[in-house]
Amino acid sequence: MTSPDTIHSNTHHGHCLCKAVTFSARNPSEHIGVCHCTTCRRWGGGPFMSVDCGQDIEFQGQEHIGVYQSSDWAERGFCKECGSHLFYRLKHNQQYIVPAGLFDSGPEATFDHQVFIDEKPHYYSFANDTKNMTAAEMYALFNSSSDS
Repeated sequence: MTSPDTIHSNTHHGHCLCKAVTFSARNPSEHIGVCHCTTCRRWGGGPFMSVDCGQDIEFQGQEHIGVYQSSDWAERGFCKECGSHLFYRLKHNQQYIVPAGLFDSGPEATFDHQVFIDEKPHYYSFANDTKNMTAAEMYALFNSSSDS
């Protein structure tokens, strides 16, 4: 018998701190991004390091997931038991952006982009050579993708 992980060889698993919520993401991005926006920094106390998992993600322990409507276009999920951040979800296409640190292992990803770079505070800096986008560039990108 073939296991689901054999069928989807690029399936990665993860969980919150207390393991009340687990997830399986198929074909997550191979890129790690960092968001420096004020909302992300207030949410986690620092930059949000994340992996785009698209729509192909399944959560177990749904009863432990709380959702906060953080803007007109997105919501944030968290574990109601331990408080771990679980996802940032775009409402228009149900795209999940998941904290990189929740994955058990992998995905084999490269930190290659930073967004809202103009909102990054002066007290930290990453050494990686990354593509950097400002808030205005992100809003323009989001507005052009939501028009379709």
